[in-house]
Parts: sequence; structure tokens; C-alpha cells
Amino acid sequence: MKISYKSLKKFISFEHSPEELGRLLTSTGLEVEGIEEIKGTLDGLVIGKVLSCEKHPDADKLKLTRVDVGGEEILDIVCGAPNVAEGQKVIVAPVGVTLYPTEGEPFTIKKSKIRGASSNGMLCAEDEIGLGKSHDGLLILDTDLAPGTPVAQYFKKEGDHVIEIGLTPNRADAASHFGVARDIKAVTGLDLQLPDVSGFSLGSAEPKIDLEVIATEACPRFCGLEIQGVSVKESPEWLQEFLRAVGLNPINNIVDISNYICHFLGQPMHIFDADEIRGGKVVVRKPEAGTEIITLDGVSRKFRGQDLAICDAEGPMAIAGVFGGQKSGVKAETKHIFLEVAYFDPAHIRSTASYFGLKTDASFRYERGTDPNMPPYAIKLAALLVQELAGGQIVSKSFDNYPTPISNFEFDVKVRNIDRLIGKALGIGKIKEILERLDIGVQDKGEGVLAVSVPPYRVDVNREADIVEEVLRIYGFDNVELSDHLSASYLSDFPVKEEEGLRISLTATLAAMGFNEIQCLSIVNPKENAWTGDPESSVKLLNPLSEELSEMRQSLLFSALNTAVYNINRRNRDLKVFEFGRVYKRNTQGKVKEKKMLSLLLTGKTSAESWALKGDNTAYRHLHQAVQQVLKWMKVRQFEGQETASPTFAYGLDYTVNGKVLVSFGKVKADLLKKADLKQEAYYAEFDWEYLMQQYSTDFVFKEISKFPEVRRDLSLVLDEEVSFNKIQKIAYQTEKKLLKQVNVFDVYKGDKLAENQKSYSVSFILQDQEKTLTDQQIDKTMQRLMGAFEREVGAIIRK
Repeated sequence: MKISYKSLKKFISFEHSPEELGRLLTSTGLEVEGIEEIKGTLDGLVIGKVLSCEKHPDADKLKLTRVDVGGEEILDIVCGAPNVAEGQKVIVAPVGVTLYPTEGEPFTIKKSKIRGASSNGMLCAEDEIGLGKSHDGLLILDTDLAPGTPVAQYFKKEGDHVIEIGLTPNRADAASHFGVARDIKAVTGLDLQLPDVSGFSLGSAEPKIDLEVIATEACPRFCGLEIQGVSVKESPEWLQEFLRAVGLNPINNIVDISNYICHFLGQPMHIFDADEIRGGKVVVRKPEAGTEIITLDGVSRKFRGQDLAICDAEGPMAIAGVFGGQKSGVKAETKHIFLEVAYFDPAHIRSTASYFGLKTDASFRYERGTDPNMPPYAIKLAALLVQELAGGQIVSKSFDNYPTPISNFEFDVKVRNIDRLIGKALGIGKIKEILERLDIGVQDKGEGVLAVSVPPYRVDVNREADIVEEVLRIYGFDNVELSDHLSASYLSDFPVKEEEGLRISLTATLAAMGFNEIQCLSIVNPKENAWTGDPESSVKLLNPLSEELSEMRQSLLFSALNTAVYNINRRNRDLKVFEFGRVYKRNTQGKVKEKKMLSLLLTGKTSAESWALKGDNTAYRHLHQAVQQVLKWMKVRQFEGQETASPTFAYGLDYTVNGKVLVSFGKVKADLLKKADLKQEAYYAEFDWEYLMQQYSTDFVFKEISKFPEVRRDLSLVLDEEVSFNKIQKIAYQTEKKLLKQVNVFDVYKGDKLAENQKSYSVSFILQDQEKTLTDQQIDKTMQRLMGAFEREVGAIIRK
């Protein structure tokens, strides 16, 4: 949002420089992202007095002048204007000044010689400095101002600074110059004054337009006014400068006034060509579904039946609060206008703007919440500006349809909670002073309780915590001293297992393993949910931004795959990424279940290629190792493994605890990779983070470290496809209960080298005796028993 520094002073008289004001606004929560200086077109020009004027000896049309510009030296300037004469006060552009003519490119004055005579400046006509189009002669000034006075002071035209504010969504009240000025008033205590509208009065002309508001729930307040006999033309320079400062292009005086009111007061408005209002009636209603309107951009759009419109007797003229219609818009030949200033229900405007895909200055403000008390003042100021800039006569009747006034937010606040959350006792007097500067009514009810009444334009202040925030941002964060012993008070208790700490520590562990963290949108394309989840369980958005982003994700898989594709397309092919995110599903009762998950994705090579290290392709064993590391770090010691039932994987495992899946991992199916447009293999794991958190234990189990070495032996087992790793694990532990410490599958193979219903497991066995070193004979005997058990119980073929 762009704010004109000069225009702020129309509300409040402050002495702060632009930079000081920027720091002040940032401290109140209106973060200033940049300040740009806009130099005035009259910068550097001064008033000069012609002391002498003589004919140039070598040119009939040139004259030699000596001009006093208030400095120590008198300037010799050659001038070709026919009306230059001794004693005149004129506009002088000294050497080095840049001129901005009405037509053509800017140019800089240089010291020169004209027909042998030195010239140290230029005497200016109005077109040469952008004040008009006349080039008949010099612009002669009738003034008592001394030579050397800046011309900008004479014409009251100054440069400006544009302050760019990164407005947060909750601060709808500050989306204007008036809103920013309110914060300046609150933090400085200076007086705030709205422009005077006491000169407004209804005229004697008979009105031609009547008003009816049908959809009062969507339009609680509507003000309307006719003005007849206006003249549409170019806006004056001050209005054009304002609009350019806030990033708009001037159009004509009528349209520019509506844009000025929007950015100056924060009150959107629309001006109709009243001669195009059919039936002499303005109706605020919801058109039937399928009703068409051609908007100002020339696009035909259809209403849904729940969208609000400003209509005439025959049909829609504008999408209320969002965009105007083409036919009823102000044109060059317009002579009769109807001003509309309203308060619309934010939810209706959000829905309509999202449906039509239109984001305008009006919808930006309406959908966040405007001030329902502003329309009567705004329409008066707009009418006075129309009369000043376009002439015309206000008719004898105005409208203010406001059947159910919107009340202030009223609730109680405890002073002790303000002091506790701020960390400093400010005292009731200081709190009341700050709140009153914010236009919040305060009544002391005694016993440390304040009854507050918040004006409805502060849509973000409706509870005690919001009042605390308001007091603190105006009092100043920097004014709260640090205590000798830092501590914090929380609104809610933390559980014993502090999730945030665990997440941060695990993040550091994964980063040490070479993973990079990603953060992705929870809103996804419905196709992705259909590919990985149950369409019946989908959680659909009520007001999606687009069809491509209209559902909440049921899995983190495509977030990871899309991230991989984005990186691979930019030559970052070797990836190890993880994400802490949420998934959403609707249960059979229609309730939405939100669950926290952790995902890992590996694709590409394990390391970058170099002369010393070629780098292996990522394989299932690398993912398995990463999963084991996560479980080890989370102190999950007991779990069961079985072949995954997830449709996501070509093959993989599910680790379960008490029959509930803790993590599913494996190689992503080729058809899912194709749908994501990923052209290389990928291995993926998805943890149930909430369940994983439950398994985390701070209890430590201590046991003596064996003095004797452990031994690893590997077997390659060819098995029927239905045999799970969990079965292999159970057989192994039942067969050898003393020496066997760990069983792990580190590779899985399915392919054309095996029968269609077969698979191959590469399984490692860790053997160790706590009392002595194992001999080869013991190891071989143990492995023979294990192989016999596998062959006997699951029909395994041992590959030797």
C-alpha cells in the first residue's frame, strides 16, 4: 500500500521527516517497506527580478538581461521571449536545473554562449516548466516575494515522498491515508482533523433517481446522491499527483474523485452515468443465477444467485463492492451522475470477488471490513469535490439507507492481564489514554476492570488479547524494559512432550543427514487427492482461488514430488527433502480431521559426482536407513514391520505400533511419478507425526555395553509375494532368542528375474553374545537354523 507523505498532512500536522515517520509507523505495526522521493517539476526554479533588458547586438529577436535571483551574483541570461522587460518578476532556471516541459522530454540547463553572449540560465514560459501549454512569452509573476524564493512556494507545488507499507490482513482500518493518520494521532497525541464538509447542502434540482435496497443483509448501509450538469474533463494537477503517488493513472475528474476517496478515506465508492440508469431507479439486490453483466474490462460475467449487484429497473449495473459495469460507467459526454457510497458485508464481497476472480481496490477494502459510519461523510466530501472540479448542481434529495445500525464491540478487559502480557504495569491512566487516542471508549468499572467500546471499523479488535496488542503497539515494544530474570507467561499450558522443541531438534538431525526442509501449500489440485487418497474424504474449499487449488491435501506426497520437479527442472537433480505438514480428511460423519505428518523424499544420486566419488543412485536402502534414524532419534524401540498396504508404493514397508501404522515408506509407483512429471525414481516415507510423538519417551533404559563384538550375516531370500517382512522377523526371533539382536531388510527386488508372484528380500542379521566372543562354528550353526526355519515355514529359497 502506497501513502503520500504530503497528503497525510491534510489530516494531521506533524513535523517528522519521511524517515522519522517511517520508523514511527513501523513501531506501531504498519511496517514501512520503503520510502521513495518524488521530486517536484518546479524543483530548483526560483523567482528572479529583471534588473536590465537590452537588445542583443547580433540578433534582432534576442535580448540580454541581467537578473537578480537572490544570490551574491547577478545572472547574465540571453532571452528570446517578446514580453521580457526591465522590472519584471519572472521564473528563472539556473544552470544545473532540470526542466519538465508540458510536451517533450526533460532537459537540463547548461551554461552556454548564444551569438557570442554568455547565458547562465533560462527565463521560462509556462509550457517549459509543465504549468500549461502557452508559449507566447514569459510567465510574469505578480508577487511581493523576494528574488531567490523557490517557485514551488509561489505556486504551492512541492515534491513528495511515497511511503510503502506492508499492510497485514488484520489492519483493514489502516488501508488509507486517514487510517494511517489515525495511528500517527494515537502514537503522538496530535490532533486529527477531517477535511471540512460544512459547505455541503442539497440543491433545488428535482431528483430523477429513486433507491431501493432489498438485500439489506449484504448491504447494511447505502448512501446515494445525484448531481446534474457536470463537465467531465482532465483532473487538476494536485489530484493527478496524488493518484500517481498511490500507483494509479488519472482518467478524468469524476473517476479520479472516486479513486481519491477510496485511497484518501479508505471508503470505496462508485459513480454511475445517471442517464444510463434505466427506469430511474437504483436497486441493491442479488440477481438470479445466470444473469449477465459486461464489466468495465469488457468481459461478460454471470451471477450465481448469491452475488450482490447494484441494479437499475432492468438489470445489473455493477458487481457490488467489486467492479463496475461497462454501460453505466462515466464517459466523456456524461452530464448527470449518481454517487454510490456503501457499507457491504465482508463475507459477501469475499465470496463474490473470489468467484469472479477479481481483485480491485474496492474489493480489497470491502472484503476486510470498512467503516459503516464513513459513507455519509465520504459522499459529502465527494459531492463537494465534484462541484469544485466538474461543476454541477446537487439535487434536492439524498439517500442514507441504514435500517439496522452496526454497534460497537463491547466487552470487559482486566488490567492485570494487560500488565501480565505486556510485562510491565502501565497503570489505568496510561491505558485509558492510549485507548482513547485509538477512538476506543473506556469506562473504569472498578476492581481493575475496564469496559471498552471499540468502533466497528476496527474489525480486528474484539477480545481482551486484541486490546493488549493495541496498548502495546502504541506504548512501544522498545519501552518495555527487560527484567533481570527473563520469564514468560503463556495463555495455555504446554504438554509434557514439548512438540516444538522435538520438531526443531529433529529438523537439525535431518539437516545433518543432508536433508533440506520444504514448506508447501496445504491447498492442492483435486486430481492429486484422487491419485493418492479417497475422493469421498476430500475437504473442499468454500471459496477456492481457482479450480486447480480447491481442496485440502490428504497426503504430503505430491507436495514433495512437485518440489522435486521444480528443482530438477532447474538442474538440481539430487534431492533429499523433508516436510512437517498437515493433511485433512472428512470422516463418515462429515467432520474434518486434521493430522500432522512428517514426510521424507529421496531422488537422484546420493552425492554429487566428482573425480573422487561417482555417486550412487538413490535406492530403497538409503530411505530405509533414514527412516531408522528418525525412529532411533525419537526413541521408538519396539515396532513391527510388514509389507506396505499403501497404494502409493511399488514396494515398501509399514512400521506399526500396537497395530497402528507409524510410518509407511517405499519406492513411489511409476504411474504417480508420471502424473507428477517426475522422470527419475523417487523413494518416499510418511510418518504419522502425532502418533510418533506419543511414542517418544524421555525415560532412558541403561544396560551394560557388551565387551564382545557383534557379527553381521546377510541372507537373500526368495519368497512368495504375500510373505511379509514381519513374518520373517517373527520366525527369526522365535528360532534364535539368545544371540539374535537385530533383523533388518535392506533391499527388496521384484522383476523379470523372478516368477510373477515372487519377490526377493535381502536381510541382515546381527548376532552377539554378552558373555564371550562368537566362534565361526556358533555363527554357522545359528544361520543354518535360521535358513531351515525360513525354508520350512514360508517356503523360502535361499540364494547362495
